Amino acid sequence: MESQPLITIKNVSFRYPNQNDLALKDVSLDVRKGEWLAIVGHNGSGKSTLAKMLNGLHFPEKGEITICGFDLTEENVWEIRKQVGMVFQNPDNQFVGTTVEDDVAFGLENNGIDFDTMVTRVKESLHSVGMDHFLNQEPHHLSGGQKQRVAIAGILALQPEIILLDEATSMLDPRGREEVIHTIKQLKSEKDLTVISITHDLEEAAKADRIIILNGGKVYKEGIPNEIFLLDEELVSLGLDIPFPVKLSKHLQEKGFAISHNHLTEEELVKDLWTLNFKI
Repeated sequence: MESQPLITIKNVSFRYPNQNDLALKDVSLDVRKGEWLAIVGHNGSGKSTLAKMLNGLHFPEKGEITICGFDLTEENVWEIRKQVGMVFQNPDNQFVGTTVEDDVAFGLENNGIDFDTMVTRVKESLHSVGMDHFLNQEPHHLSGGQKQRVAIAGILALQPEIILLDEATSMLDPRGREEVIHTIKQLKSEKDLTVISITHDLEEAAKADRIIILNGGKVYKEGIPNEIFLLDEELVSLGLDIPFPVKLSKHLQEKGFAISHNHLTEEELVKDLWTLNFKI
């Protein structure tokens, strides 16, 4: 049985001030409880506008948005922000505390959480992202991936229903990206979180349960990763780069190797090649 939508977006359009063209054009989509949804598109596709709307930073010019049972309105915006925790692009711009512990506690203090509860939540959330040994560390001593994991801990401490990653891995090196994606994947499994990734990186999107492609402010395609990557060169024409394991799988198939399907991860591809080697 399919879970109920936590977010419903219905026929939403949005235009920035002094702009003739719409940034979003009649967009409709649902986000289901417990799923990882990746929303992908090139620069200017509308994905960042949609991310800001999901956190109440923009309001629709037309259409309706419902998040965790609340309609997106000026009256409900603070309730909605309690339900949606946002991790931004640049980890250096998110730190407000002088130590890791202070930073994670900041949002709890602003929400009037009592001291004992705050101490417990800080420790538990940092443990969840593998950063509990860095409590007294100063932010500038951390790597980019570690900073983003602390940012995720700060959100977990607030106990939202949804984590929204707005290009949260785009400024990280490969190791930092892998740290953050692994952390999110683990947290989603352990805590039944709903995750939305706003990204142009299809290797990150490949980890999601479902992908929606935005193009020109509209929903262009929707499907599970395997379905989306069958679009192949069509994705390239949209300004999106196909993940390396998918490219290599296709190339090996063209060369006559009996690869079973396009692989979304290097691990899947290596396993298939290893099995093929034994058959040969």
